[in-house]
Amino acid sequence: MPAILFYMILIYSDTNTSRLQYICSFIFKELMGVEFSIIEDRKIFSNYTGAKINYSLVQSPDFSFHIPNEKLLFETGIHLQQVDGFETNGYKAFFKTNHSDFPFDIFAASFYLLTRYEEYLPHTKDMYGRYAHENSLAFKEDFLQLPLINIWVEDLRKSLSEKYSIFNSNYSTFKFVPTYDIDIAYAYQYKGVLKNIGGIMKSLFLFDTQGIRERVNVLLKNKKDPFDTYDDLDALHERYQLHPIYFFLVAKKNAGYDKNILPRKEAVRALIDKQCKKYGIGIHPSWQSGNDIELLKSEKSYLEEACGQRIINTRQHYIRFNLPQGYRRLIDVGLENDYSMGYGSINGFRASVASSFSWYDLEREEQTNLRIHPFCYMEANSYYEQKLSVTEAFDELMHYYMICKKVNGTLIMIWHNHMIGTNKLFKGWGEMYEQFLEMLAK
Repeated sequence: MPAILFYMILIYSDTNTSRLQYICSFIFKELMGVEFSIIEDRKIFSNYTGAKINYSLVQSPDFSFHIPNEKLLFETGIHLQQVDGFETNGYKAFFKTNHSDFPFDIFAASFYLLTRYEEYLPHTKDMYGRYAHENSLAFKEDFLQLPLINIWVEDLRKSLSEKYSIFNSNYSTFKFVPTYDIDIAYAYQYKGVLKNIGGIMKSLFLFDTQGIRERVNVLLKNKKDPFDTYDDLDALHERYQLHPIYFFLVAKKNAGYDKNILPRKEAVRALIDKQCKKYGIGIHPSWQSGNDIELLKSEKSYLEEACGQRIINTRQHYIRFNLPQGYRRLIDVGLENDYSMGYGSINGFRASVASSFSWYDLEREEQTNLRIHPFCYMEANSYYEQKLSVTEAFDELMHYYMICKKVNGTLIMIWHNHMIGTNKLFKGWGEMYEQFLEMLAK
């Protein structure tokens, strides 16, 4: 939720645009809790006695806070931008200004990062057809691990407070939102005879006698399924008073990267029904639905029927989406909150922010009603992509916790039920997660 509005700041600009309105609303109303107004009348601006920002190339004689403007917020269309990074106050920035009260155009720079402007430009895709993180300015300039916009805004707030003693703001407080992707609800249970026979044959080929014993014991109900972590997670949520969101993959057939237990199984429906009575629920659109809006509608309808409520939350399977088509598709089927803004190849802040924001459609030049909730940590990235040990992954997770807390942001992380369970491949990961929650509660 945005911060409570607390104060008014006046912003002068030669031209008022939807881009300028959008980024000012995010910076002032949502992050600072400050009401703002953009005007084009210099006389009214000069006579205003409160805090004010002259966002133009011409210095005002009234000693207002001056930030010379870049052209980005006054353009239409998408063009290659000249982005030269430099360091200020210990952090990276770009769109440098001279003879001003702030070292760079924070409005243009924040807009560039928040809208993911670079993802609309020609770029290289990764092996999954996604925007490759190596393309990003944040990766190239080495600030992917920082919520740079939040940091910049805090610097702006301090600068304004120094110039205007009456200026005040009301920041939001730190929040933690655990989320879970349920790609495969169970390892052995409810998979059917043929799949389990196939699994046993594969284990025989690999001489994995331990895996065979585990499978048989689970099927005979002598042992708990290694992916069945739901009761254990319930206990953690209750102990630490957490309010997680579960995202369910409900592809109607297995193909490619969709390997879930089919939703027609009564056990899957019962699991969804159980979780939605206690927690937030979202759709985890299948890989197959990535280019098929009718299939996405069908999966969403199934999930709504299974839990008896309207589904408005979503996160893409394999973080598969491209702008703007991917987000427009979500809007078209009535989804309102997307939790996909992050990379499926490396941890970090894809939009350089630790706060939710409204998606701005650059091609249509409009702010939409789709709310973006960026994540910065996924355990699968630590394990599969970054090849970290459990100890190294805990240290990484602590970094994201500390930096999100420092900027009063929101820490959203992704875990998978199978990585928290008892599968031997992920030994220690569930314990590491519990250790983090225990630390968080102190």
